Amino acid sequence: MKQALMAMMAACLVIAGPAARADTMERLAEGGSFTIGYRTDARPFSFADANGLPAGYSVTLCEQIAATVGRAVGRPDLVPDYQPVDAASRFSALEQGAIDILCGATTVTLARRERVDFSLLIFATGAALLVERGAEIEHLADIAGRRIGVLEGTTTEEGLRALLEERAVEAAVLAVDDHPAGLAALEAGDIDAYFGDRVLLIGLAMESTDPDALQVSSRFFSYEPYALAMRHDDEALRLAADRKLARLYRSGEIAGIYRRWFGGSEPSDLLRALFILHALPE
Repeated sequence: MKQALMAMMAACLVIAGPAARADTMERLAEGGSFTIGYRTDARPFSFADANGLPAGYSVTLCEQIAATVGRAVGRPDLVPDYQPVDAASRFSALEQGAIDILCGATTVTLARRERVDFSLLIFATGAALLVERGAEIEHLADIAGRRIGVLEGTTTEEGLRALLEERAVEAAVLAVDDHPAGLAALEAGDIDAYFGDRVLLIGLAMESTDPDALQVSSRFFSYEPYALAMRHDDEALRLAADRKLARLYRSGEIAGIYRRWFGGSEPSDLLRALFILHALPE
């Protein structure tokens, strides 16, 4: 009887665990920590810099949100904690309460919204191909009979496999654990192309041993809208995040953040439209 009671209590704790952390703002007001989950391999959105510190476009946005949250709960000196996550663990880390907000290159999908909530959009891109320069691989039909790498457990992998099936293109798909592994496979000749979000591929090519030896296709094969993820039933945090993002968009400060992480370039027309559409009034 005692063992059964203990088991029931343990089960209740497991069920109540994430819910107990759901109201992040309330917990922070009581002195709790604010944990930012970040990808270490998603340059220029989220990565570990030369000193091993979190950096990137998405991380900067999350730091801005952390400052806003700190002031809102009466803790203007709030310093967030950082927790590295990967493509496989990021959503479970959020659901289980290990992190409070996910800052990376996270595509919003309706299926993912069944698990987590999302902020206003922060970016929009699409999938493309990273290949050796001169490889003459630009269209999907060009990879027929070839080996193509993709990050495992992502919407990009799902999209690639669905696209190949839809277009009846036969190609060998090699799923890799992270983007550096995909780059290494391409440089070693183990794959003929690496499939991923175009802006990530540009950053990945810059990290290669010879950036000039690689090129990214100009063609998009999907639509990938990015946002910051939070737990369900954490409405106060989501509103605080959306409020800060909208302010950055309305004020134009987002352009400076963009230039900082994208080599001084200006946002594309698509991104400018995204920022305007998400510059919600108070």
